[in-house]
Amino acid sequence: MMKNENRRYFLQKLALGALVVSPVQKLFAKTDRVQTAMKSGEAKVRFGVITDLHHDLIYDGLDRLSAFISEMNKEVPDFIIQMGDLCFPKKENLPLMDVWAKFKGNSYHVIGNHDTDGGYTRDQVVEFWKAKAKYYSFDANGFHFIVLDGNEHNPSPDRPAGYARFVSRTQLDWLKKDLDETALPTIIFCHQGLDNDAGGLENGTLMRYTLEQANFKNKHKVVMVLSGHHHQDYHNHINGIHYVQINSASYQWLGDKYKEIRYSEAVDKAKPMLKYTVPYKDPLWAMVEIGQDGTIRIEGKRSVFVGSSPEALGVDLTDYIYPIVPFISNRSLKA
Repeated sequence: MMKNENRRYFLQKLALGALVVSPVQKLFAKTDRVQTAMKSGEAKVRFGVITDLHHDLIYDGLDRLSAFISEMNKEVPDFIIQMGDLCFPKKENLPLMDVWAKFKGNSYHVIGNHDTDGGYTRDQVVEFWKAKAKYYSFDANGFHFIVLDGNEHNPSPDRPAGYARFVSRTQLDWLKKDLDETALPTIIFCHQGLDNDAGGLENGTLMRYTLEQANFKNKHKVVMVLSGHHHQDYHNHINGIHYVQINSASYQWLGDKYKEIRYSEAVDKAKPMLKYTVPYKDPLWAMVEIGQDGTIRIEGKRSVFVGSSPEALGVDLTDYIYPIVPFISNRSLKA
């Protein structure tokens, strides 16, 4: 090297050494683009997340999604994402997709188990939503994001009854390859919880182990997994990875034993499944910000129940394990 080149190389290494402190920062240092962002203090990502709108079950889905999109256009996050159970892929739901399309930025989709109710396929859902694929990944502001499809069929004859909630070997192999190929801190989206054995992914333990093994290689850092599906509000920290459940935008399901007409006879006639739920008066969603120093901030919306609360109805809350609440908690976490 020339003398000036030696000096420049030394200064670059010195600057990098001052910056690389946390595991997340070490990952950032692997690309020149992210190094520049770190030096300017701007390496962070901010996104809006909403899940389990269930437009086909509730009566005010357009209003709920419109409120989310309106606020997102004011907040101007790096992107928005909905994590499943949005709507059936039928022409009657095109007005809902028109609302979604009003967001002035990048938007992404996760497939939920109820999006295929009525005999629709996941491929039809992808086409209707104009989603990238059933599972895929993307980068934003020096972070890597992976969207999983937790709705694949478990070929085992001993699988539990009900909706498919499984990640196939093919998708698992794709996930491993995708994780191997990124040097960026990574966030996972999946409709079903990887950390919840009460209706979450059937092979959730395998999925968690896969993420932990990827972290063990020190090629990147899986920071957090976000899920919907369970219509609850909780956080687990398992072997260095945060698992955060984002509450439904609309309600919790209670079933026939606790049915109650929450709005009016007319609404009940139009949406007969609604009486089996405990709706939230206002739509719920969250804003997530992850900083270059490994800080994670989640700011959630809060509401109240419409009609009787689960406690007032005598619901056995131990059946749900986690509390039934009409809000998404604010959280400050550290990667």
